[in-house]
Amino acid sequence: MDREKERPATWVPGAVIVGAGPSGLAAAACLAARGVPATVLERSDSLAFTWRHRMYDRLALHLPKRFCELPLLPFPEEYPTYPNKDQFVTYMERYAAASGVAPRFGASVEEAAFDAPAGAWAVRLAGGEVLMTRWLVVATGENAEPRVPEFPGMRQFAGRVLHTCEYKSGEDFAGEKVLVVGCGNSGMEVSLDLCRYGAKPSMVVRNTVHVLPREMLGLSTFGIAMALLKWLPVQLVDRFILAAAHLTLGNTSQLGLRRPKTGPIELKNLTGRTPVLDVGTLDHIKSGKIKVVGAVKEVTSRGARLADGSKEEQFDAIILATGYRSNVPSWLKDGGDVFTREGTTKTPFPNGWKGRNGLYTVGFSQRGLLGASSDALSVARDIHCQWRERERL
Repeated sequence: MDREKERPATWVPGAVIVGAGPSGLAAAACLAARGVPATVLERSDSLAFTWRHRMYDRLALHLPKRFCELPLLPFPEEYPTYPNKDQFVTYMERYAAASGVAPRFGASVEEAAFDAPAGAWAVRLAGGEVLMTRWLVVATGENAEPRVPEFPGMRQFAGRVLHTCEYKSGEDFAGEKVLVVGCGNSGMEVSLDLCRYGAKPSMVVRNTVHVLPREMLGLSTFGIAMALLKWLPVQLVDRFILAAAHLTLGNTSQLGLRRPKTGPIELKNLTGRTPVLDVGTLDHIKSGKIKVVGAVKEVTSRGARLADGSKEEQFDAIILATGYRSNVPSWLKDGGDVFTREGTTKTPFPNGWKGRNGLYTVGFSQRGLLGASSDALSVARDIHCQWRERERL
């Protein structure tokens, strides 16, 4: 850091947590429950900013609420099995209030680096303020910034181009032909939402994808898998899940959705690729309301040409359901023992939450809210042990 441009550093008792999404709030709540203070820094003007402002209106949790609860506070009993976006944001607000967590909003971290002589992390905020802390918890998550690919010719397209972080409702595209780039949960759900408002979506499927029913025999597919994994190897569980999915959904390859050779759970463990949980999209593909197309070769002024050599197809809009990425490499220094250059953790779940010199991570396990909860509990337990030792000195 450039010491000449910095204000005098302020020592912060306890930990500094960067990010006030579910991961950051869970870490702060678990620390508070153990009597360890924490300063939560959030660059935006609200907690759970991504959920509040970057998610489409019809979004609901893909997994039953019991798998998405954060430590110390269950979802309200009156919530449905799959809470919607607004209900989840309300839960986050209640969670912060119940835990006494009050983030510092508008606190954008420009750089965090380990100060060896001080034996602490120096966290520099926009404006020059520097906070010193023994324990730095990175909780900005895997979905901090939208991933926006640049296709050849994209700049000449005359219609609208937007990432799903800007998409709210299919109502804005009624009657239009829309190219949806991406076939993950977001791409599938946005395509379905467009249909409900009379739009005509074409969904780009470049790679193989596992599509599973959200429920089997009235039970959560994820819940069934988690129960079976307690007794059976992952490959056997994958075989069972895929056999049940075939009976329920049919052969998805016939719809242009080829399955990977590796099973869905094993693939998730190896690469972090999440299977799609179908909420009715396949029925619209079968009926022709959603068209499945291959990779985009180039974008034209009026539409796009596909890599399969087909002629140009006209579109009124392009929606990029291309996911998100970590922003950790842009501000965290000295985190190479934990993070890759892409901002993902090097050590797989459940052991990637701790680095050297008091560095911790929450929410980078590629295990969603369940993984973030596990990380938060581990981090709080570890910091509390050190906090207690320091109090004895």
